[in-house]
Amino acid sequence: MNAPRRLLCLGALLLHAACALAAVEVNQAGVADLDGVKGIGPALSGRILAERARGPFSDWRDLIARVKGIGPAAAGRLSAEGLTVNGAAYPQAARRPPSTAPGH
Repeated sequence: MNAPRRLLCLGALLLHAACALAAVEVNQAGVADLDGVKGIGPALSGRILAERARGPFSDWRDLIARVKGIGPAAAGRLSAEGLTVNGAAYPQAARRPPSTAPGH
């Protein structure tokens, strides 16, 4: 494979990886974006959008307080899947305990 073709393939691969890892901002996401986050289905995305129509979410605490079905545990899981509020991950998402599975 020649150099320009390799660079084109590499660029396409990097673009795909960046899109796959992109955060989904709850204050800007549409239905398809929200439904693309593991753990958010049509019912939850509908509740999120209905509450957001009343005003943007100021932070994770505000999201948890206003959207039925999102508590601290769910917020941590959704954040780990890429959901953000004003660009911020849920603070507890980074504090996952290490695996205690046998052999680890």
